[in-house]
Amino acid sequence: MTANLNQAFLQAALSAQGALPVLSHKQQVTRLYKRSLKLLDSWVIDRRLWNEEATNIRAQFNANKHVEINAAQGLIREAKAKLEHYTHPDPYVVVHMPGGSKFMRNPPLPLEVCFPDGIIPDDVEVSPLKAINIDTTPYREDELKETVLVDFTTKSSQ
Repeated sequence: MTANLNQAFLQAALSAQGALPVLSHKQQVTRLYKRSLKLLDSWVIDRRLWNEEATNIRAQFNANKHVEINAAQGLIREAKAKLEHYTHPDPYVVVHMPGGSKFMRNPPLPLEVCFPDGIIPDDVEVSPLKAINIDTTPYREDELKETVLVDFTTKSSQ
């Protein structure tokens, strides 16, 4: 079942994939900084040490703030290679996202299972939600249909 769900996520990602946008220098640096902090989160658990290392990373970025654009592109390539070198073998994943330990844990049972005769008592609260987004935020019918949905009763994406 997990393979089917992973395949569904892969298909959804591939269908949404188009020509890659050209990122500005500021966007590249911002994303590199964010990736650096996320990678640091995988390696350092103690918050005090994490803050020290994050301050060091920020100092490195600030030291190269006024570098010429050609030299900056070289620094970005070096930093990406450094991030690739220090990639964690078991990176931290937010628990409720795909790959996390709480992803789709204990989904509610369908009412057909709870009431096999088909008669649902009036005091039973029926959720208006039929599906949730991948990040477990509620999905409402009035939202855009282009989002990837996970049906929590079948654990499949739509």
